[in-house]
Amino acid sequence: MKFQPERLIQLRNTLNINKAEAARRLNISPMVYGRYENGQREPSYPTVGFIAQTFNCNIDFLYGTSDKTDPDYIIVSSSNDPELYSLIKMIKQDRNVEGKILTYARKLLEK
Repeated sequence: MKFQPERLIQLRNTLNINKAEAARRLNISPMVYGRYENGQREPSYPTVGFIAQTFNCNIDFLYGTSDKTDPDYIIVSSSNDPELYSLIKMIKQDRNVEGKILTYARKLLEK
């Protein structure tokens, strides 16, 4: 698998942000980001994962093996969203709770 710079450009354009803003969100220098986009430098696999997480896309999209941009997973951290993290932790500890919460959520969304 080889990182596809044109996919990164496409993603940035979809997000409607410039290169400087993309670099800021990724906490890297604009020069490093520019090298990713022009293909002079290939990000490591963990870095591609971070790009995908930060820009809410699928890693396979960035490698060109899928045209699907929606991520396969979402990371929830206890520091960024403690309530959602606690809910997910509770579901993992007791699978009976999962069905009840999903039923309740569906009813809420119907309204």
